[in-house]
Amino acid sequence: MIKKGEKGGQVAIFIIIAILIIALGVLIYLYYPKLFSNASPTTKNPSTYIQDCMEETIQNAVKNVSLQGGSINPGAYYIYDNNRIEYLCYTNQYYRPCVVQQPMLAQHIQSEILNNIKDATTSCFNSMEDSYKTQGYTTDMKPGNTVVELLPDKIVTTFGYELTLTKGETAKYEDFKIVLNNNLYRMVSIANSIIGWETLYGDVDITTYMNYYHDLKVEKIKQMDGTKIYILTDRNDENVFQFASRSYVFPPGITV
Repeated sequence: MIKKGEKGGQVAIFIIIAILIIALGVLIYLYYPKLFSNASPTTKNPSTYIQDCMEETIQNAVKNVSLQGGSINPGAYYIYDNNRIEYLCYTNQYYRPCVVQQPMLAQHIQSEILNNIKDATTSCFNSMEDSYKTQGYTTDMKPGNTVVELLPDKIVTTFGYELTLTKGETAKYEDFKIVLNNNLYRMVSIANSIIGWETLYGDVDITTYMNYYHDLKVEKIKQMDGTKIYILTDRNDENVFQFASRSYVFPPGITV
């Protein structure tokens, strides 16, 4: 026969055990998925792996190109604020209009970014394949073409690689993409418009662009040798594209 006190004690023990079981269940629910997902970097989805590996490299390439007039290694350039800013329109003669240096500017920039990230792309995909192999996966990776596109409001890099992973089940991944929020597309279009005015008149009214594009800041900084540095800044994200032009220059001492 169980006494009243003993019965109360057993009930209390059962309650404590139930609370512990519930608490353990909550902890497993909250933390087990995180512990599992962080067990090894190779448990990442392949797309996430490439995103983490390549995004900063692409951002740096875009920044370098944008600060230097569209080229990683500018040919004809003017040094301003420690940057080699490429001439997108240039003449070394007096009284003459400038000659456009990059008639296909958007395509040129895409090519420059692509060439700058080429080695990192190969390294990241090889590293990803090796990481899966160490986890016991059978891998089949087929390299493909990489394409960089300047599009409205974004820069899209598409890697035409194919990766097949087998470990019990088989999964195939292809067309890896990284999208940067960057309106370099519009800045390049405006730069081409400014260059058009430079070839015709050797100058342009920059307020026209700011009146039309309220989120755009346009600066024109004149240098002693007749060079003009144009700086386009997106007020929303502070992304910058800058370039140089030298057109219809007058000899020293002559003003108009």
